[in-house]
Amino acid sequence: MKAIDDDYYMTLALDMAERALGQTETNPVVGAVVVKEGTLVGLGTHLQRGTPHAEVHALNMAGSQAEGSTVYVTLEPCSHHGLTPPCAERLVLEKVARVVIACEDPNPLVAGKGIELLRTAGIEVKVGVLRDRALKLNRRFIKFITSGLPYVTIKSASTLDGKLASRSGDSKWISNEKAREIVHTMRHRHQAIMVGVSTIVADNPQLSTRLTVPGLSPVRVIADSTLRIPETAQILHDGIAPTWIVTTEQADPDKAERLTELGVEILRCGSGPQVDLNEALVQLGQRGISSVLVEGGGRLNGSLLERQLVDEIVIFFAPKIVGGSEAPGSFSFAGFDLMRDAVSLRDMEVEQIGDNVCIRGIPVWAQAEVREEDH
Repeated sequence: MKAIDDDYYMTLALDMAERALGQTETNPVVGAVVVKEGTLVGLGTHLQRGTPHAEVHALNMAGSQAEGSTVYVTLEPCSHHGLTPPCAERLVLEKVARVVIACEDPNPLVAGKGIELLRTAGIEVKVGVLRDRALKLNRRFIKFITSGLPYVTIKSASTLDGKLASRSGDSKWISNEKAREIVHTMRHRHQAIMVGVSTIVADNPQLSTRLTVPGLSPVRVIADSTLRIPETAQILHDGIAPTWIVTTEQADPDKAERLTELGVEILRCGSGPQVDLNEALVQLGQRGISSVLVEGGGRLNGSLLERQLVDEIVIFFAPKIVGGSEAPGSFSFAGFDLMRDAVSLRDMEVEQIGDNVCIRGIPVWAQAEVREEDH
């Protein structure tokens, strides 16, 4: 049994915020709880970009009981006029007595200003309750709002010997059914899903979200340097979600025009023979994509990893060994000469899913550590 304290109510706010992952676009997920004299009187979650924020929903529910209450909110209340009015001003207007905040908002338009506004109005403010969980919950928003680039997660399903498929190319199914359900939840929680064109040629996938309840399907992004995607590919015709192709300046303009007529958006990224993946992520960010789930093959995974463009890695390992020197691996790139230079993972989470094991972590770049030591 948990004690009823600030952590108790903030946990409730964070739990509510987590339920909205994937549906706030470039906005953060936020939960808010209003407590008056030991009683829950208001609950709220930010549900969609451009709609009222969590604090507003919670205060509306609390009504007149908001005066003199304590409000728990997972992210610093905004202090600027955007698509919605400032939440910090609403809290002052409602004459709340105390505001407990999990973490500051990294948005330069807020960044401490909301806290300052509350304190100037005489409201008691406490910051940092369950901060680490709050920061992790909004890691995609934080990356996007501070850099303009999407948060990139590589997801892979692998045999124990690191293979994505057998030597014949067969890959159905490496992971178990429960693991695949989790992957569809990951799709729901990302704004875009990215694969290489070889995946389209080999599997003709939908790249949609298929859950037991309706889910959100992300924008489908295909890395295709020469526009060799078949014009019969189902993602060009199914209308489930937008399809974008990142290609190069050298790609065939006639093929590009035909694809455009099918409703595909063509993003030209670099003048070389291969797609400039850094430029591709810049252009995705400019189009309001704050998170990308990469479900490509070893070449795309390896290229992103080699260029240090990956924020998170999630691998589902199945208890299978397929062997074969020609069988594709999870990461295909030149590699490192020394083990000490290998990419390692921090903040690891390990979860058993039936007979599969999921390993999740944040890449640590050995070169970055060396540069820090040099300074």
